[in-house]
Amino acid sequence: MVSFSQPNGLRTLPSLARLQDLQAEIFRQLQLLIPDDIAYHDQLQSRVAGSPLLHLLVLERHQYTSFFRLTYEFAGGDDISFAPDAHVRFYHDARMAEVTSFNCRQACRRDQHPAYPTRQLLQRTWRLNRVLDRWLEHLLCQGHSAGTLRPARQPVSTAVPAKSPVTVG
Repeated sequence: MVSFSQPNGLRTLPSLARLQDLQAEIFRQLQLLIPDDIAYHDQLQSRVAGSPLLHLLVLERHQYTSFFRLTYEFAGGDDISFAPDAHVRFYHDARMAEVTSFNCRQACRRDQHPAYPTRQLLQRTWRLNRVLDRWLEHLLCQGHSAGTLRPARQPVSTAVPAKSPVTVG
């Protein structure tokens, strides 16, 4: 939930131009990560040494945008959990990408409304996208790439995880 009363903890206020630069960097990182096979497969996974199994699930495809879920799978005995659970909107024409949520229940929440203060919404969007930027950088440093993402043999669970989702902001 968006909080309008708590200070944001940011040293400098994000600007729309800086947010767009960040979203362009996220797009660039995703291009290094996502293979061309994404056009033919809805579910891909990547396994590299020292890293949990990475899943990419295409949720929607449109002419100018794609919407997908990017998450790690943690398996411990009978329990399987997914974290972080990033939902990403990929704008092919604008060459930008943004995280819409780090929560599998994201479709049930309203994070924007004309009555919400724009400054706080910009700060929240900045934080979420900054987290995605850092995670993508981490994935690429671990060795995940377009060459390691392969079509998944088993479908990724779309069930809501038992543990509370990671929230940022």
